[in-house]
Amino acid sequence: MIIRKRLAAALCGALLVTLTGGLVPAAAFADSGDDPADGQAAKQPPKVQLVLDVSGSMRARDIDGQSRMSAAKQAFNEVLDAVPEEVRLGIRTLGADYPGKDRKQGCKDTRQLYPVGELDRTEAKTAVATLTPTGWTPIGPALLGAADDLEGGGSATRRIVLITDGEDTCAPLDPCEVAREIAAKGINITIDTLGLVPNAKMRAQLMCIAEATGGTYTSVQHKDELSDRVSQLVDRAAEPVVTPVATQGTDRCEAAPRLKPGLYADREAIGQHRWYRVDLLPGQELRASVSIAADRAVNRDYGVLLRASTLSGREIVRGEAAGDGRTDVISTGLRHSKPEIEEADADDVGDAEPAAETVCLRVSNSFSSPASAADKTAPGLPVELTLDVVDGPRDAGDVAFLGLGQGWWLIGLLTVAGFAAGLLWGWISRWRVAVWRTN
Repeated sequence: MIIRKRLAAALCGALLVTLTGGLVPAAAFADSGDDPADGQAAKQPPKVQLVLDVSGSMRARDIDGQSRMSAAKQAFNEVLDAVPEEVRLGIRTLGADYPGKDRKQGCKDTRQLYPVGELDRTEAKTAVATLTPTGWTPIGPALLGAADDLEGGGSATRRIVLITDGEDTCAPLDPCEVAREIAAKGINITIDTLGLVPNAKMRAQLMCIAEATGGTYTSVQHKDELSDRVSQLVDRAAEPVVTPVATQGTDRCEAAPRLKPGLYADREAIGQHRWYRVDLLPGQELRASVSIAADRAVNRDYGVLLRASTLSGREIVRGEAAGDGRTDVISTGLRHSKPEIEEADADDVGDAEPAAETVCLRVSNSFSSPASAADKTAPGLPVELTLDVVDGPRDAGDVAFLGLGQGWWLIGLLTVAGFAAGLLWGWISRWRVAVWRTN
């Protein structure tokens, strides 16, 4: 009996494999994308260097009733507990050791507190706990040192996160120029800056540093904001990075840049509209998304609108989202398909190329500035626009047997295979019963 059961199961299995043509194993192998050659090149782990200001001004007690240094230490402890395993993290200080008045000496006061590498959380926390607000604010030299700390590692993601409560005190070495020099080296280091209780001059300097390398600037007034933001930036380093292409939207579609599929970066002032254009051929589908980052203090309630329209102004589709201050980035997206040309129309067109449709994309935002930062509107908020053009849902490449879309034909084939296997199993069962009665 056992042998007969195994024979029946084998026959059913063979029939199912025959009917499906071995599609499931083949698809699984194709989707896996496994290639022995790919495993030979080990992916380099992302690197992050936290640069902490330990200058004398960090003694000020204006962050949730405690000193800026205490708030920074508590935030660091929380961040260190949550660092992803694949991230190689280091810590560099500025103004932590020299208490004197010799400016030349004070502007050399930067050192690597914890080397960039696999993280020993206890050791890193112990090193941070020993820090005491001491000296000057040599931001430029600290950035140069941090860039040296991150050298090597091929194409690995490299990020510097600068936390400070004041502008650089070591001019003429301008930290903004230092950031530009780092960017010019082409070593793909992004610098993000966080300003603790910033003033206008400090905010301008930190924004300039961040913009020079494609990073972000964040104003911090509370300890929770500091720990949340640093954690976000460390986590971001672990994600794949695609460098956006700089573009500049316009105030009307007719003069807007004509964009191809890809990732684009722009700046948009608070309450501004920015226009872009995309060409869409018959049978294609446009997929677009936009993200706007609040890289400065803004009021808590805000929104973003991505609107697609024709050149004449007729709205096609829109995507919108609202935020309440819980995150520093807000995103939305949309999809629009252009129908294929009918066969009769195609005969009229002949051999001529089908006409492309110009889709106008408008990005709008409803951010607003608090009274304390109403004068800080330039440069605009960072905008990332992602565009993709794919074959539409009714394109010949997406239509399968009998007009069914991709995926349906496989479901139908498996259904037929299951029905046939059921019939075969029923026939085998009846045959077994007949043999048993004969014996």
